[in-house]
Amino acid sequence: MYRLVSFFGERLPLFEELNLKAEEYARSKSIEYVWSPQTPYDVEEVVAQLKRADAGLIDVEPYDENIFGKLTDQCKLLVRFGVGFDKVDLKSASSHGICITRTTGANKTGVAEMALMQMLAVGRQVMINRKTVNSGVWVKNIGSELIGKKVGILGFGNIGVELARLLSGFSCEIVAYDIFQNEEAAKALNVRFTDLNEIFTTCDAISVHLPYNAKTDHLMNAEVFNKMKSNAILVCTARGKIIDEADLYEALKNHTIAGAGLDVYAAEPLPKESKLTELDNIILTPHVSSQTYESLWYTYKKAIDIVADFFAGKELGKSDLLNPDYVNNKR
Repeated sequence: MYRLVSFFGERLPLFEELNLKAEEYARSKSIEYVWSPQTPYDVEEVVAQLKRADAGLIDVEPYDENIFGKLTDQCKLLVRFGVGFDKVDLKSASSHGICITRTTGANKTGVAEMALMQMLAVGRQVMINRKTVNSGVWVKNIGSELIGKKVGILGFGNIGVELARLLSGFSCEIVAYDIFQNEEAAKALNVRFTDLNEIFTTCDAISVHLPYNAKTDHLMNAEVFNKMKSNAILVCTARGKIIDEADLYEALKNHTIAGAGLDVYAAEPLPKESKLTELDNIILTPHVSSQTYESLWYTYKKAIDIVADFFAGKELGKSDLLNPDYVNNKR
């Protein structure tokens, strides 16, 4: 029986329940499941646990040579709980013959739903209206509807496609940008692929679902905000460094754009001194897009399925496998 150690989650009743469920599911796949939450993250403990495991389920913390270089030949696979992998040193993992995968698509509904919620909340000025109620002096703040608007989706992967599906009942014109164009999904959802300039200059709402890399670093900056419509809403549930937060603050403060919704930030937790917290036309949430019971369970389930498939010698999904060159140094 292969041993999988999971570092994801906190010792709270919800995660206790989910991990019991994961343990039972893993057992049905002939996998021994061990839960060892890292709160706080302890590199030495992680290394000690992985030395006794065949696979690990990891969170957002850094995984690099400081870990990979200390592991024994027993540990052959790490599965990222979620999609982002910018803190995993893939080159180092490959050099040690360790396969790195991720649970692509498992949390797509939760993240897409959050993006939609933020568009609606910003458009209807939820923050301002809550403060109005608290003040006791009611002012009729005029919001905007999403129905019939033009929405741009940056990144048309699993989450972008799911967002388009959720928007199908809003009679929106939906345009998308992605290097890899899923024409089948676009056709089924009446989505048109276009370039960044059209999205920046013509959309009433823009939702960011791109991966973070050198090309997307601070992609959304002052130059882009100045191109956007004054009634436009920006939402990001992808990675914080895609947004230039200083430029966004100025754009929101000066009403260059109408509003924004962020669930991710360049530094997390968002520093208390961040000027973004001073604004009424932005919805700020603490990186919880994928934190629904359903998304969490689907992610645990997919992670266990990946482990089972890997040790059964089955081919892994192309979007899940992050370092196919690990086979050159396979243990």
